[in-house]
Amino acid sequence: MTDTFVSHLECSISGKTYEAGKVHGLSDEGRPLLVRYDLEKMGKAVSRDDIENSKEAGFWRYAPMLPVTKPENRVSLGEVVTPLIPLEQSAHLLGAKPGKAIVKDEGRLPTGSFKARGLCLAVSMAKEFGIEHLAIPTNGNAGAAMAAYAKRAGQKATVLCPSDTPDINIREIQQQGAETWMVNGLINDCGKIVGGGKEAVGWFDVSTLKEPYRIEGKKTMGLELAEQFGWKLPDVIFYPTGGGTGLIGMWKAFHELKELGWLEDDKMPKMVAVQAEGCAPIVKAWEDGEEHAPLWEDASTVAAGIRVPIAVGDFLIIRAVRESGGFGMALPDDEIMSIRNQIAAEEGFLLCPEGAATAAAYKRALAEGLVSEDETAVLYNCATGLKYPLDPVDNHLDKDKEIDYSKFAG
Repeated sequence: MTDTFVSHLECSISGKTYEAGKVHGLSDEGRPLLVRYDLEKMGKAVSRDDIENSKEAGFWRYAPMLPVTKPENRVSLGEVVTPLIPLEQSAHLLGAKPGKAIVKDEGRLPTGSFKARGLCLAVSMAKEFGIEHLAIPTNGNAGAAMAAYAKRAGQKATVLCPSDTPDINIREIQQQGAETWMVNGLINDCGKIVGGGKEAVGWFDVSTLKEPYRIEGKKTMGLELAEQFGWKLPDVIFYPTGGGTGLIGMWKAFHELKELGWLEDDKMPKMVAVQAEGCAPIVKAWEDGEEHAPLWEDASTVAAGIRVPIAVGDFLIIRAVRESGGFGMALPDDEIMSIRNQIAAEEGFLLCPEGAATAAAYKRALAEGLVSEDETAVLYNCATGLKYPLDPVDNHLDKDKEIDYSKFAG
């Protein structure tokens, strides 16, 4: 048994405390529980040097700052530290200075998306608690990550996804051993079925923010970013926001690092919640000065990963955006796909649609003066672009005919 610095869990809306080391879902108020640490004790036992010199792969280098107590419960599929890729050739498309827009490419993680972080931690804690059957509603990537890590841990996985989830995601989930079901509705409809099965089936619900540990996994995005920036933070972060676990997790990470005294200065980044115009409940609530976001009716967007009509942690997302001096922004699908195609053609970097939404938001924010061209902006590409439909190739050559080489001279 290794030390864990977890002191307790805390309701995110009431502050009521819950005992660590026990299985928890939502708080009694029906809101997310946050894992709290004895940071004073952690700071005396762990240093930045310990983290930087860790031999653990990927985000498990932050194991002392996470809730898993036994090393044998750390489920792994070969995680990596995801790279920071400055946009150079395509900066002019955004109206940016070369190198000021930096993509953190989460598509390099197992199952090809940042969902690996949260689901790895959720599955690892389920293993620690002896939970044998996990269920999740998904728009694709979360289900794939849960399926893969659950199978790695020897657990049963049940995944429910909207019928119009990208086909590659559905096939990936099933191929990785999960019992996979398609539902004639949206992710919140899938969530209702998962919630109803807790008593009827006995599975554990790992829906976004309905258990405490996916936040801790996503928190590692913030820890990793701080280390990559030399224990400083960028000026602004553009984050594709559906359920918002990553934005909440990063904001939590930055505050924990600040309290530990590990940051080189007190400057916090502006957090920008990026959504699609066809599903923008968080952006609308932020614009209206509200703290909670009502259900978005008839949600529709090509960026399937951020098609989340209602989020249980809405107020946590909005608070982080406001506290940081950030903002919300929603983009139309045509703008999202246009910038995806342009960056791919000029930079050789294929963003997923959700990642492209952050680039489109950054471009608009620069044009509207919401951020400065001298500020360093990190854009989160949450998944590999290879999981999404791509344009067909129409050029053909006939090897049995004379080749017209003038075709290649353009």
